[in-house]
Amino acid sequence: MNPPRLTGAATLLYFDAISFVAVREITHAKPSTMLNQLTTEASNPASAQIDSLSALQIVQLINQQDALIAAAVNTQAERIAEAVDVIADKFRSNGRLVYLGAGTSGRLGVLDASECPPTFRTPPEMVVGVIAGGPEALTRAIEGAEDHPEFAKRDLAEIKLSDNDVLVGIATSGRTPYVIGGLQYARSVGAVTVGLSCNPNCQLRPLSQIMIAPVVGPEVVSGSTRLKAGTATKMVLNMLTTGAMIRIGKTYGNRMVDVRATNEKLVARSRQMLSEIVGIPIEQAEQLLHRCEGEVKTAIVVHMRDVSPQTARRQLAGVDGHLSRLRVSSPE
Repeated sequence: MNPPRLTGAATLLYFDAISFVAVREITHAKPSTMLNQLTTEASNPASAQIDSLSALQIVQLINQQDALIAAAVNTQAERIAEAVDVIADKFRSNGRLVYLGAGTSGRLGVLDASECPPTFRTPPEMVVGVIAGGPEALTRAIEGAEDHPEFAKRDLAEIKLSDNDVLVGIATSGRTPYVIGGLQYARSVGAVTVGLSCNPNCQLRPLSQIMIAPVVGPEVVSGSTRLKAGTATKMVLNMLTTGAMIRIGKTYGNRMVDVRATNEKLVARSRQMLSEIVGIPIEQAEQLLHRCEGEVKTAIVVHMRDVSPQTARRQLAGVDGHLSRLRVSSPE
């Protein structure tokens, strides 16, 4: 059952009461009993004989199972969209999106966060990935790191999580103590809480103001949630950051005009994009980008409005960075 969407003190009372129940269940339930109730831990009858298949048959079976993921994610479209709008609102008030997870879930959060600065020219602190066990856990398993809810509270306190932030707690099982502890802490400081799990009736739900739960079913290799569940998680994270960035004006049409050109590929992409949008030769686009310190969006305004880079930046700031609101041209 979804928790009611309440506001103010009523929300805190409702969620605090349920949070107590959730914590009590985590403390007293037997782990084996809890695992038996998880969709992600069930045995997949389609792959019961997978160890007797040829390599081609294994690949085809995995691909058939992967084909189910997009439909599962689509069932959560409204909740993902709700989260996108909340995240965009926080970005507009200089808030942050913080991902929290352990193992594969944590790594996917860190990955998505790390890709935002080069793609959307965002400061590194705007989207943050926090993983149980710290940076070392990105490349190897840290034994027991996910079993301590107090570690999440410590990690979030270190980054000064506040009521101007959104915390997305990622746990495909929906029962990871580290993530549960993080969501509890986020609620205590007034941050918006979003849960992401591949089990519908999970322990993240009562702690989450928005619950996203794409149910992808049992894995080809039972319990290996880096497979379908991991793919579904990555798809949702893609939507959260990309959707929020679009909503705050980080694209022009479908062009990433706020790209940070940190390597030769992105430099070339910036030149090509500018050339196509404003209709000038590549050589001229390169000169214009140099004049605008590599800022494609600024360069477009400079060319189309015949203004200085400083004036272009002021005009963009006046429309909250939404290039389309300046009516400089129509993207294809």
